[in-house]
Amino acid sequence: MAVHALPALAPYLATAGIGWIYYRRIRRSFGRQPWQPKRTLFRLVILTLALIGLGFAAVFMPHTGWGIAAGAASGAVLGGLALRHTHAEIVDGKRFYTPNPWIGGALSLLLIGRLAWRWSQGAFSGGAVQASQQASPLTLAFAAALVGYFVVNNVGLLLRMRELGKAASAAP
Repeated sequence: MAVHALPALAPYLATAGIGWIYYRRIRRSFGRQPWQPKRTLFRLVILTLALIGLGFAAVFMPHTGWGIAAGAASGAVLGGLALRHTHAEIVDGKRFYTPNPWIGGALSLLLIGRLAWRWSQGAFSGGAVQASQQASPLTLAFAAALVGYFVVNNVGLLLRMRELGKAASAAP
């Protein structure tokens, strides 16, 4: 393969990488999952940083504040709802949880669909400066909903697993 072909492949490789990340994210929304507290804490830190970044975007990008606020609030409500339908259990001394697959999966697919739509309309072709000037409140609302959902869901899961561990250690 010629070295000149690599820049031409970059958009396709980036798209494939993002697709792989989303595949892994959506896959973790289905079936029983092993409890990994370090991974959950790391994810919570990253998502909190993303939420802070969205807060800055709401302040500094014109006409996006309402979308980000509405998205984060609706995501938090959906995260609480999904947490009510998440099952936690201890099997052979190990903690597991079974998340509600529909809410998290639907939010992820909604954001992917919105980003694909914006990309097909050429919103990301002008570089970072032009993309920030064309910021869509709807796209940022979907992103904030997804981040808000996962922040509430991960905090609730941390608390639920802590209580489950205490209950298991207190039982004879």
